Amino acid sequence: MTGIPVLGRVVDDETRCVHYSTPEDVIAIRFRCCGDYYPCHLCHEETAGHPAEQWPLDERERLAVLCGVCRNELSIASYLTVSACPSCNSTFNPGCRLHTHLYFTTS
Repeated sequence: MTGIPVLGRVVDDETRCVHYSTPEDVIAIRFRCCGDYYPCHLCHEETAGHPAEQWPLDERERLAVLCGVCRNELSIASYLTVSACPSCNSTFNPGCRLHTHLYFTTS
């Protein structure tokens, strides 16, 4: 992988991991607690050595989502409103929405 490092059990150059590896699993999340990108909450839990911390509502403009295809960073606010990368149009896994509460404060 080039550019921004993605930690955890990554299996390819588009940020897929051992836990999530469908064609649409092409994002990594910057965790607020450490500032590092991981493909998923399970990768962070297994390898970071500390508990995850959610991004608060007042930090939605922070760049915290990485498209694994084109390496474009998205703000949290932008990511939460799109279903594909605004830069390269790669589709994001809609199932990731089920885990939003693990990364971002929702209320």
